[in-house]
Amino acid sequence: MNKALHALVLAAGLACGLAMAQAQNPAAGGTVAEAPAAPAAAAPAPAPGGIQSQNIFEVKPEASADPNYMAQSNGERAKVQPGNNAPMWRQVRQGVTGYSSLPPSEAPEAGNLIQPFVKYPGSRLTNAGEAWRQVRNAWIIPYGAALLFVVLLAIAIFYFTRGPIRLHGAPTGRVIERFTPFERATHWSNAIAFVVLAVSGLVMAFGKFFLLPVIGAALFGWLTYALKTLHNFVGPLFVVTLVLMFVTFVRDNLPSVMDLKWLAKFGGLFSGREVPSGRFNAGEKVVFWAGVLVLGSIIAASGLFLDKLLPGFVYTRGQMQVAHMVHAVATVLMMALILGHIYIGTLGMTGAYDAMRHGYVDETWAREHHELWYEDIVAGKIPAQRSREARAEARLGSVRVEGTPS
Repeated sequence: MNKALHALVLAAGLACGLAMAQAQNPAAGGTVAEAPAAPAAAAPAPAPGGIQSQNIFEVKPEASADPNYMAQSNGERAKVQPGNNAPMWRQVRQGVTGYSSLPPSEAPEAGNLIQPFVKYPGSRLTNAGEAWRQVRNAWIIPYGAALLFVVLLAIAIFYFTRGPIRLHGAPTGRVIERFTPFERATHWSNAIAFVVLAVSGLVMAFGKFFLLPVIGAALFGWLTYALKTLHNFVGPLFVVTLVLMFVTFVRDNLPSVMDLKWLAKFGGLFSGREVPSGRFNAGEKVVFWAGVLVLGSIIAASGLFLDKLLPGFVYTRGQMQVAHMVHAVATVLMMALILGHIYIGTLGMTGAYDAMRHGYVDETWAREHHELWYEDIVAGKIPAQRSREARAEARLGSVRVEGTPS
């Protein structure tokens, strides 16, 4: 009984196979023997370590059963090799534009899945996106990190070998206003915005190397998303504070002949004898013009472009990639410059932080660090608030009168 049932099932299967072969190839006359046998494609040899992977989107003509494969249309290819998406991906790589519901004026590349592949002379790169990725990963990230590390290392070596710049004379207890409340508010708003942008930018650029292994992918993903959003919103505020910084401090940062002498002696930083300077010395003027004006303007313009806040631009992929590279390079250079400014304004010089926090400095501090500025105040050339002891002593020819109210 079992043998008969087995024979019946085998016969039914054979009949179904003959019917399917006749339906697929009517020219064969209904018999399997008359159908031309398709040559079997050579199977790839397995790799020594396991199974060899294949690219299903790249099908070579010689691997096809039809010798006229390359002359076939996409529809014919779909019949010969169902599931072969190589023609579609080949068109995508060539920049074929598809359909998109977004208007071309707002999203001109919405119909392009990827950037068109273009061969660059003397380079193996064939895609603008890949070129941008290589520049970012092979140049901006490693060399930017190296520059910041070298600056921090130099600051640490200088601090532990020389220590902070201290006063040579004793404080007098009489103070002079160095920064007005408006000037301090402008400076601190710009400084806070810069720190927020710098920290968020550092995490987005270098966080995967030192934070991702510690906090994990899930938390790192949420952190970078939050910092990126914060970065995009604080950026325009930073641009406003840059404009205020320039308008507020540009008059006292105009170059003078004394700046050349200061730069020639590097401000007396290594000799221990400071070169006389006005309200701001040449080093501070370099930070103002190179950092605030030049690099700050480049960072502001490229950042607003990346936020798509500048009118009159198309905002294509290529333009965004160039803007990103310009933004990253200028930011790293500005951070390296501002690191030295932050060091001098905090740990590097005694009394410098109090000047920006409270607005006043001791007369000894003003005379030793900004001698020309101090002399102009004593002579009445520069209006500045002074303590009553200081005003009385200036009126009496630098001789303090006992009993002067404090």
